[in-house]
Amino acid sequence: MKRISAAGLTLLLLVFMTPASASTAGTGEEPLITLSYLNGEYANSMKSGVSGTLGDVTDRAVSRLSGLYGRYSGYRFASSFLFVSLSEGGTVALTTGSSFILLSGVATLTVAKGAVIDVSTGREVASGERVSQYRRYFCAENTNAVIKADAPSTGQVDGYYIMTGGGYARPHSVFKDVPGDSWFFGAVDFVYDRGLFKGTADDIFSPDTPMTRAMFVTVLHRLDGGGGSQPNAQAGRFKDVRDGEWYTEAVRWATVNGMITGYDDDTFRPDVPLTREQMAVIIYRYASYSGRGMSAPGAAYDAFPDRANVSDYAVTAMRWVVAHGVINGSDGKLLPQSSATRAQVAQIFWNYCRL
Repeated sequence: MKRISAAGLTLLLLVFMTPASASTAGTGEEPLITLSYLNGEYANSMKSGVSGTLGDVTDRAVSRLSGLYGRYSGYRFASSFLFVSLSEGGTVALTTGSSFILLSGVATLTVAKGAVIDVSTGREVASGERVSQYRRYFCAENTNAVIKADAPSTGQVDGYYIMTGGGYARPHSVFKDVPGDSWFFGAVDFVYDRGLFKGTADDIFSPDTPMTRAMFVTVLHRLDGGGGSQPNAQAGRFKDVRDGEWYTEAVRWATVNGMITGYDDDTFRPDVPLTREQMAVIIYRYASYSGRGMSAPGAAYDAFPDRANVSDYAVTAMRWVVAHGVINGSDGKLLPQSSATRAQVAQIFWNYCRL
């Protein structure tokens, strides 16, 4: 490093001194540093010194990386979450920095050393615990752990791992516009598998399409198990909700159970994109209807710079969804008056289901 610093200082000298040297070339005066010296002996010496120093740095870095990699001898490496399937008794061995998410089946975690953290709750998981579905189990420093399938299971793994009694599962999303490396793949896969979302076509999900009011209420209705028929006359009061539409029963269910109230002109406006604060209110009402705890510490909500843009009627609901991680904002903002895409709403429902 000292040689590199010296070389840098010398280069500065060159910038200022070369013109002076060039102006006296061919005269009887002897410049302080001659061009021949700079171009010859000094340049070669500097190149050799820099090359040697950088070479030493490179060698040390390669040696260190090799040493680290050697600790994971026999492990495979997944740079992003990889889908795996395990037969009964199959295992996934994990080490420092690795993660596992159980998507289906039953599995048990054994911690040989170190600590495994349930990222969803921030809790250290005890060895011998059953693994909860759709939660990320992360191996802290100097950790070795094993996930064992107690029944045929599927999951996702990233980082260093060793798998026995299993194989690689193809991502089973049927949608060609939901690539396996997209941030929303896991959420879309979850809501599709649970029957909450359908595609806009057989093989199209339309992740960037704004979520309409009819779409959102229909997903909520499916989450509740279908809700059954709602013959109540009040439920049919929206003049723009006709019998026999794909969303009719969902709108009636949501109306009867207090999730939606519609607009002052007795319309529901099924095709209008849902705003993020409207979505928060409907989720909040559904959570209350479902018997969830409704406490909502305000610290997370208060940290958003645009919280003043939330309408008065939606503040309590927005505080709740933010406090419980159902809505995490977009680029550091709540954007309460903006619409949400189908991909974003898929993530929101995934978040809600993991509460």
